[in-house]
Amino acid sequence: MSSFREMFRLRRAIHIRTVMPGLVPGIHVLLNSPIRQTWMAGTSPAMTRNKRLASRSRLALIVVALFGLSIGTASAAEPGHFGYGTVPTAEQIAGWDIDARGEDGVGLPPGKGDVTTGEKVFAEQCAACHGTFGEGEGRFPKLAGGQGTLKDDRPELTIGSYWPFAPTLWDYINRAMPMPTPHTLSADDVYALTAYILNLNNIVPNEFVADRDSLPKVRMPNRDNFIWTDPRPDTAAKPCMSACVDPAAVTISSTAEGKDLTPRTTGPLDDMQPK
Repeated sequence: MSSFREMFRLRRAIHIRTVMPGLVPGIHVLLNSPIRQTWMAGTSPAMTRNKRLASRSRLALIVVALFGLSIGTASAAEPGHFGYGTVPTAEQIAGWDIDARGEDGVGLPPGKGDVTTGEKVFAEQCAACHGTFGEGEGRFPKLAGGQGTLKDDRPELTIGSYWPFAPTLWDYINRAMPMPTPHTLSADDVYALTAYILNLNNIVPNEFVADRDSLPKVRMPNRDNFIWTDPRPDTAAKPCMSACVDPAAVTISSTAEGKDLTPRTTGPLDDMQPK
C-alpha cells in the first residue's frame, strides 16, 4: 500500500512545475520537477524525494541571499525612504503652486481682463447663483453691497464690505469657481470677473483692466479693519490634572455682562437679568 501511494504521488508530480514568487521584485524561481527522469532511470522514490528536498533547499537559500542583497542595496541608495512614489517634476509642482498672495499679488499669472468682458463671463458662469448684479439668488451669497453693515445685527459680508485684498479675490475665483466646475476658467476670464465684481462694488471704474500689476494697487474698503498681528499674549501655563489651583484663591475680575458683546435678538435670553 505504501509503495502504491508513493507511485501515485510521483505520477502526479511528473507534470507539476512549482513556481515560487520571488521575494525580490522581478525574480521568480522555477522548480521543474526532475522526478520523471530519475524515475525512468530506476531511482527509488525515497532517493528522488531526498534529491528534490535538497534542490529546493538550495534554491531557497539563493532566494534569501538575493533578497538580502536587494535590501542592502536599497538601504544604501536611499536611507530612510520606503521607495514609494516618485520625485515630482517641476511641471507637476507648478500645477499645484497656484496661490496668489494678497498684499503684493505675488503668484498672479500673466493675463488681463476688463470690466466689459467680465460682465459677459459673469452672466454665463456666475449669475445663476450670485444674481445678475451680485445680489445673490436664493441662499447663495451676495457679492456686492453691504458697505457699513459689519457692525449691524445682521452684517452683509460681501466683496465690497468685507474682503481685504483684491489679489485674493482672483485667487479664490481661480481655485473654486464656478462651483460645479472649478479650474475651468482661463486666467483672462478670472481677471475679467475680478474687474467686474470690483466694479459692481464701486471700487474700480468702468475702464479698469485687471492684471498682475493693477490688482495689488487696488485699495479695498475694509482692508484696515483686519488685525494682522494676534494681540493675545503668549502663555506659559503648565499642564495640570489635579490640585492645580486653590479654589479659595480664584476670583472673577470681569464678566461680559453689560458690555453689548452679543447683538440683541428676539427670544428669552434678551429678557434675562444679570445675577
